[in-house]
Amino acid sequence: MNPFKRQLTGLLPLFMFAHFGHHLVTALAVPLLPMIRSDFGLDYAQSGLLISAFSLAYGISQLPAGWLADRIGPRALITIGISGVALAGFFVGLTYHYAMMAFLFAMMGVLGGGYHPAAPPLISASVPPENRGRAMGYHMLAGSTPFFLAPLMAVAIAGVWGWRGAFITMAVPTILFGFLFYVLLGRVSENGTPKNITEKPKSDSPSSGRSISSLVPFLVLSSFTHAVTISTIPFIPLFIIDQFGAGKETAAAFLSIFYSAGLWASLLGGTLSDRIGRVPVVLGVCFVTGPLIYLLNHVGYGLGIGCLLLALGVTLYVRTPVSEAYIVGETSGKNRSTILGVYYFSNLEGSGILTPVMGFLIDRYGFDTTFTMSGAALFVLTLKGKKDDL
Repeated sequence: MNPFKRQLTGLLPLFMFAHFGHHLVTALAVPLLPMIRSDFGLDYAQSGLLISAFSLAYGISQLPAGWLADRIGPRALITIGISGVALAGFFVGLTYHYAMMAFLFAMMGVLGGGYHPAAPPLISASVPPENRGRAMGYHMLAGSTPFFLAPLMAVAIAGVWGWRGAFITMAVPTILFGFLFYVLLGRVSENGTPKNITEKPKSDSPSSGRSISSLVPFLVLSSFTHAVTISTIPFIPLFIIDQFGAGKETAAAFLSIFYSAGLWASLLGGTLSDRIGRVPVVLGVCFVTGPLIYLLNHVGYGLGIGCLLLALGVTLYVRTPVSEAYIVGETSGKNRSTILGVYYFSNLEGSGILTPVMGFLIDRYGFDTTFTMSGAALFVLTLKGKKDDL
């Protein structure tokens, strides 16, 4: 069996579909934000607050969800993370009040919190340790695809039925898939896969020997890089519209360039980390992320901004599966989902806090100063991590 087929066996393909479904509706918010802003008459800070309502709730919910996954099993949590998120997105398409929309975005976050702490341990259990990074890369590839497709699909649907129609149209099949996933995962456990892989984890086997405290510098650097990158992305369509005079549909479509990196960079990062190590790969991409954010101020419209968005996408999608593989390899089975919950909590709470702050800074100082400050802060923190021998 060739390496590609050997990787795509067991539970991995099922979880690739699940990851796709989990992100399909949540990926609509950013590309549709210019249309939502126009409909509700929002400023930058109010626009950022909508995105952060999801991010903050999504981040907070990672902590109890990770704890629950280690104790009651992941199957129900993952299903809620697919169907529950889509149901909240369905109601987003029905609302005409800003406050209610912010509440529904927050509910999407609460209901989605169980997926990421629960899925990686199951995936890692289904592949040899030396292939863990690559398996996480495949999983990330599937989860990245909605972010690539959403700007294109959402704009096409919104052109016919409006941005509300885009949410409703994408939510309905996702709700149905979530229930199908629940049934299929149950059948897999009944047809030969050890039953405890979909129930409460019982492994108390030690990790490679690191204490939880030794993971803190890694978690801080990876989470802060994620937070700065993700808090920048919602403003890219608005930046392109206001700085270059592009149309709303064109600005939204530019996001597909950023998210297209997820179709290949995650697999590249996971494979590379299996060969040279997790920490060198993460440090490398963190070093270049800050300068790339700074350069947003200094490239032209078209090819320039497109290449820069692609490079930023590469840094995000290389780092994420490598970070997951590192955490899984450095924690014991009984605490794995809990630590992953802490990691995703840090990622999402950081971006949830920084997004409205970024909007406030743009309102007050403009894009140039805000992007410069963000890039510099990230570069300095990465230098400190390298100096501390992360």
